[in-house]
Amino acid sequence: MIRILVIDDEENFCEILKYNLMREGYEVDTADSAETALGYDLSLYNLMIVDIMMERISGIDFAKRVHNNPATEDTPIIFCSALNDEDDIVMGLNIGADDYITKPYSIDEVKARVRAVLRRSHAAKQAVIKAPKANYEPDITFKTLRIDRNGKSLYIDGNKVELTRREFELLLFFLTNREIIHSREHIMRQVWAGQTVTSRAVDTNITRLRQKLGQYGNNIVTRLGFGYGFKAEV
Repeated sequence: MIRILVIDDEENFCEILKYNLMREGYEVDTADSAETALGYDLSLYNLMIVDIMMERISGIDFAKRVHNNPATEDTPIIFCSALNDEDDIVMGLNIGADDYITKPYSIDEVKARVRAVLRRSHAAKQAVIKAPKANYEPDITFKTLRIDRNGKSLYIDGNKVELTRREFELLLFFLTNREIIHSREHIMRQVWAGQTVTSRAVDTNITRLRQKLGQYGNNIVTRLGFGYGFKAEV
């Protein structure tokens, strides 16, 4: 059941909207002020129709409070106001209202706007649900060495170590394939991904990487005639 909250300090507007929206199949509550509405559990509502010109707390201030609350930040709001100047409408939309209806209005217009906003809100929620989640990759660690694969960063003893992209990819390759000696050709295929490089590029990058790894530099071992690898014990 879709639940709508109507907030207006004119009781007749509240009752007319409540009656007609309930005929459309919605569950409708009303409040004669923003202060009263703030005493409700606003997270229960799928849509709020809010008058702007109310005493003490205006509809605009109410909307800001709704959108600053994590429990209601995505709840759509339709402003319903006698303020019909273009600047007023633009201001209302700019602060996050999903639609703006000017008084006097026809009930058919309100019902059509409500249906449209609810459709957009539902579509937005479905898009979030269907959107693929970013692939989170867990850190790779070796003693006090840690690779943050998501942040593309290296930390040793908690201190960040600046690596070039190639040095980072080399270390990541070695740590995910540790205890194995890899030929230069295999390293080039895996780390340089089809780019044309020489074996000298592999040697140079490994030399720089060893220097930056400090105490762990010796864990990248050389096997003459075979290649390089990362060994836990050296």
